[in-house]
This record gives sequence, structure tokens and C-alpha cells, in this order.
Amino acid sequence: MLRLMIADDHAILRDGLKQLFSHSGDMEVVAEAGDGPQVLESLRKIKVDALILDVSMPTLGGIDLVPKLRNLYPALPTLVLSMHNEPQMAMNMIKAGASGYLCKDCEPTELVTAVRAVANGRRYISGQLAEQLIFLDGDGKGDAPPHERLSRREQQVLRMLANGKSIIEIAEVLSISNKTVSTHKTRIMKKMDIDSNAKLIRYAISHGLCD
Repeated sequence: MLRLMIADDHAILRDGLKQLFSHSGDMEVVAEAGDGPQVLESLRKIKVDALILDVSMPTLGGIDLVPKLRNLYPALPTLVLSMHNEPQMAMNMIKAGASGYLCKDCEPTELVTAVRAVANGRRYISGQLAEQLIFLDGDGKGDAPPHERLSRREQQVLRMLANGKSIIEIAEVLSISNKTVSTHKTRIMKKMDIDSNAKLIRYAISHGLCD
């Protein structure tokens, strides 16, 4: 049996995934977590064969957690689940150390297939995203929308701004200074050619960057 951990801040989704895996015949959920710190705490106590990880947890989400896991548990297969159907996000997660990337609106059978794949040492990216990744330019940006051309940290800051967090709140979450957050914001607006907070929020809403 494959021993799995599910990390997602929505208990209903975790329950649904547990039920799905219980019917697979070869998987069992032995650990759950609602945020990044709980993932790290559980991994110190429980051995698992694969981690199914939500990218947008409120405390230490997948974007920051995946590199930590790669350093602490380099042999642990991690399948990222995301509501964001964006090839650049998938590429960033794979580069950061994830074994696979799958959208939450995928078919249950594909999720089971993806878990088996990463648990057996293979990579897995959902079919639609894989096709889009093929056509990205060599720099990984292609004709991507402006927010996908941002650095990983800038994308984090953009999403937090889009979700109404202040510069002070973002600084606390990311453990960086207010000045650094302000610098990131300035660079984001310059790279995206946006000149006001209102336009930034409208862009974020229109591109599904708000949780």
C-alpha cells in the first residue's frame, strides 16, 4: 500500500481525497495537514510514500514549502494540486522540486494515476498543461501573460496583494522587511506596465489570482 499525506487547508477537500484513495485498492492516507508547518511536523513523525500538496495554503503554502521539502526530504515525491491552470506555475513548481503538478478540476482517475506515477519515481503534469509547456519559448516565458513573467517571489507578493493583504502583513508572512515588499511591488507594477493599485487588483481578478 502507498502511504500518503494530504496537505490542504480545506477539510472537506481532504475528506473527499481520503475517500477517493480508499477506493483505489493500493493507497491509504496516513497523515493530513492544513498548512505548511503541520506538513513539516508530521513528516518528522510519519513516513509517507508521497505527499499531495495544495499550492495555496494560508501558512507556508506550496510555493515556499516545495523548496524546503526538496532540501529536507529529497527522496519524497510531491504532487502539487492547484486551482491555477497556468503552465508557468507548473514549470516553477517542477523546477522548485515538485514531482508533479495537477489542477484541482482534474478527473479523479487522473489524480490516482498521477499519485501512482510520482510515488514510483516518475514526473506527472496534467495533459492540458503539458501541451502548453511544449510551446513555451526557451526562456520559459513564451507568450505568457505579464504576471507569469514575474519571479517566484514577485508572484507570491502579487497574489497576496490581490487577496487584500497589506505590505506589513505580506512582510510578516514572508519574513522579510516592509521595504523589501515595497520594492517587489514596484518591480511588479513596472514589469506588468501597471500604474495603480486599482488596475493591479482588476488584473488579478480577471486572471484568477485571488483565492
